[in-house]
Amino acid sequence: MTTSTTAQTPAPTPLLDLRALVVAVRRRRRLWCAMALLGLLAGAAVAVLLPPPPTAVTKVLVTHKEDQPNDTGTLIRTDVALLGTTRIAGKALRSLGSTEEPEDFMADYRGTGLTNNLLQIEVTGGSDAQAVARARALADAFVADHVRRMRQTAKAEAKALLDQRDRMRDELTEVNKAISGRSPGRGPEASAGVESLFARRAELTSRIADFDQRAADARTGAPELVAGTQIVDAPRAVRHSLARTAVTDAAIGCVLGLVLGLAVAAVGAVVADRPVLRREVAADLGASVIAELRRAPRRTAGPWRHRRARVAHERLTATLARTVRGCADGVSLLELGCARTTGVLALRLAEALAQDGPVVVVDGLPGPRLAGLSRQPEGPDVVGVEQAGTVASPVRRIGVGSVAPGTAWTDLRYLGSRTVLVVRAGSGSAAWLHTVARQLADQNIAVLGVVLVDPDPRDRTDGTLWDGPPAPRGRGEQPARRNGRGTSHTVQAVGEGRLPAERLPMWAVQQGPDNDQEAR
Repeated sequence: MTTSTTAQTPAPTPLLDLRALVVAVRRRRRLWCAMALLGLLAGAAVAVLLPPPPTAVTKVLVTHKEDQPNDTGTLIRTDVALLGTTRIAGKALRSLGSTEEPEDFMADYRGTGLTNNLLQIEVTGGSDAQAVARARALADAFVADHVRRMRQTAKAEAKALLDQRDRMRDELTEVNKAISGRSPGRGPEASAGVESLFARRAELTSRIADFDQRAADARTGAPELVAGTQIVDAPRAVRHSLARTAVTDAAIGCVLGLVLGLAVAAVGAVVADRPVLRREVAADLGASVIAELRRAPRRTAGPWRHRRARVAHERLTATLARTVRGCADGVSLLELGCARTTGVLALRLAEALAQDGPVVVVDGLPGPRLAGLSRQPEGPDVVGVEQAGTVASPVRRIGVGSVAPGTAWTDLRYLGSRTVLVVRAGSGSAAWLHTVARQLADQNIAVLGVVLVDPDPRDRTDGTLWDGPPAPRGRGEQPARRNGRGTSHTVQAVGEGRLPAERLPMWAVQQGPDNDQEAR
């Protein structure tokens, strides 16, 4: 039965795939975990090697004549700015008898406005006693300067009021003279002039009394401000806990290192553009993912992890054996970023196919030969590429090669006209995967599928290509599986001369200890 495929408009590709970015960053967890650990150690080392200097703190209550309940802190900020002047610093140094420059001393203390009238002063020194003495001298200098300014302001205001009063008295004297020098008249104009002079004298007398009262109030108001400005918290040394400081600095360093590591991992993932999802690898290579192989457990892993890995290898070997048995021509395994894993798979595949007849493994991998890998003494023979022509026709050949950068593409045809790509997730860029697909198509090497090594365990994307015209079934190929709707889905064996993108859809089988279901 022939199935027609309706052409659909492909979905637009996003500028940044967040799912792929998250997976890529998660796969580089060693980087950002190392950065976080480095930040943790650096923070703890800074706390131990660079302890804070001895510090003393004191608090000063500052009163202002212009204090208002709705003040936004402008006055206390002015006091903080005045504290950081050379005049205050110089007075404190003179009281201490120190020859240090005021500019240098200003870098050792700071002021903080806690409320509208409360000022906190922190001073550092060579020892706790020196820090306390500096804090006391600085607080006394600030209080004395503030009191002096308040008194000067009160004196200036009182003097201005008294000067105005004296001017009024002089005018009053002139008015009195005008009244005494006026001859008594009987006309209405004379009477009106006398009345205006008496009214002016009364007004001047009232204003003079008012100025006297205001000047007295100004003089009596300054003592209240002077008495209100005082040291309310005596200078004391601040105790530093080394353990608390180390924990705080270590936590800050860990967070900063983690953020920096995540940023570096994200930028590196975007710049490198190395596919890690099944759908990306399948799309870039133009071939479906037929199986997956989890990362090999470390030596410290439990026996159940090794048992799961062994079962996963056996299932993957059985899947590859079923795929290879349906091909009459030679089949090769081409690796990208996992040469040793591919060699082990080739030897196990040859041992599984040895039950059907003689099998020879043609080793085209760079570096150490497959004969150096541990295998059974009665295992299949391993020959080099130069000896591939001496293999007799009835003997099945399984070639093992590489498509890593630097590959001699013309030599891949001698390993087999059909191939299974064994690719480690994230080992090659998208551009290189496109190059591999194009070069294999130019060499007329049909790709049966992709075995994805070390995939992301949380990857739920589909690695099966469903588009493309169906290819006719050739001799020796297995019949297609059919689903309930009658559409065939098979691991296809494309004949020579077809492009990698023109192949039937294939099953994406999860081969690993964590997921045994088929992803369609």
